[in-house]
Order: sequence, then C-alpha cells, then structure tokens
Amino acid sequence: MQRRHVLAGVAAIAALALAPSGASAWAPAATAPVHPGVQVFTDGAQCTANFVFTSGGATYLGQAAHCSGTGSSTDTDGCTSASLPLNTPVDVTGASKPGTLAYNSWISMQSSGVTDEETCAYNDLALIRLDPADVAKVNPSIPKWGGPTGVGTAAALDDVYSYGNSELRQGVTQLSPKRGKVVQVSDGGWSYSLYTLTPGIPGDSGSAFLNADGQALGILSTVAIAPLPLSNGVGDVGREIAYARAHGFPDLTLVKGTEAFKGGLPVG
Repeated sequence: MQRRHVLAGVAAIAALALAPSGASAWAPAATAPVHPGVQVFTDGAQCTANFVFTSGGATYLGQAAHCSGTGSSTDTDGCTSASLPLNTPVDVTGASKPGTLAYNSWISMQSSGVTDEETCAYNDLALIRLDPADVAKVNPSIPKWGGPTGVGTAAALDDVYSYGNSELRQGVTQLSPKRGKVVQVSDGGWSYSLYTLTPGIPGDSGSAFLNADGQALGILSTVAIAPLPLSNGVGDVGREIAYARAHGFPDLTLVKGTEAFKGGLPVG
C-alpha cells in the first residue's frame, strides 16, 4: 500500500511538469496569475513577458533575449553582446517560484557563429521555463485583445496590437494596451518598425505584438531614435521560433489564446 502511494505521488509530480494539452486545461483568463504581459525580472532587469510556448512537455514564457543582457542599453547586436548564462533564475510575477532561463537566441547565435546582420540585430527571443508548480496558473491569452490566433506576418500600414507593462507607468494599466500601424518592414523580413498611440518604453521590452488578424506578429525589441523617432522595432516571432526549432527546441510551439481576438475594441 505504501509503495502504491509513492508511485501515485511520482505520477502526480510528473503530470504537473507537462504542459496542458488543450484550451480547457489552461487556467481561466480572467483569474490566471501568469500570462502574457506579466512582468519578469532577470537579475533585477524588468521586462514584459510576450507569449506562452510549449516544448518537450514543459511550459515556457517568452521574453526578449536582451532582457538578460549584461552590457549597456546600446548593446543590441545579439551576435556580439554578452548575456547572463542559461539556467539563470527569472522571477515571474504571479508565479510561486522563479522560472529558469532555458533558451536565449543571443547565446545560441554566438555559439553557432551567426554573422547575418539582420539575424544578429533582430533575433531577440528568450524562453523562461516555468516551475511545474506554476503551470496550472497559466493562461496564454493576451490581456485586453485576446488571441493569439496563430503565428503570422504584417505589411506596411497594417494594424497591430500590443500590451506593455512597464513599471515606469506606476501601475496605470490603462496605458498598457496599445494599437498602432506598421510603417516599415526590414529588407530581410526580420523586423517591423511601427508606431503605437503611446510608444513602448523601457520595461515594455519583450512584449507581444499581434497583427490585424490576431496572429502573433513579433516581440518588442527596440525604441528607435533614427530614422523613425519614437518608433518601436519588433522582431518577427515566426522567424525567431524557426531559429529556436533549429537550435535545440525542435518542437517549440506558440500556444494560441483561449480568448477570442478583439482587435476592434478601442484602446481605452
């Protein structure tokens, strides 16, 4: 009888470590404490989580790779800029235990010898592996807007939607939802320059962007000074996922939201 209880306990722990297999298995969007848009802290550096991912049975939150960078704010070339190592603890707002830095595109590109200029500049994805104890607290929907409905792209003048959560807003959540327009797509398709009604600010880094159909478009990477002042640079998440799949995460999957996309809503 005692052995049976031990085996049952082991099975329960194993089950907690696995990502939910369907939309109904995620925590309700209205009450889930862990979701896209929560604040994440890597060695004190604050960023905004973007999308929920699964791979190998584990659940991950995405953040920008530069959120674990150790250089200055101008060190944005992922092929030369230094980063904290993998397995660095990451504090996730709403989680009971720290997550773990499990993947960082900057570290991967440097170990692989990548030199392509666009890839080095815009491949800016990191994955935080959530502790098994917190997986049941997760919902993958984007606050305010719902979705994502999948993974997609955008063209110039297309609508975009986002949710930033910088501490610099002093908790004024009305400024977190953003709506804007793409103004330029990089030559290689790795990045979108866009404007939103209020631009992304420090602390919004890594936040999710959706296209006009509610598909995951990209991850906030930069605030531009020139040639488009106060525009935001958003890395193409489809390309970032493809790179991660080719470098250690072959089954990496972006999880669709449980809430319908509501792109027609006003920002306020």
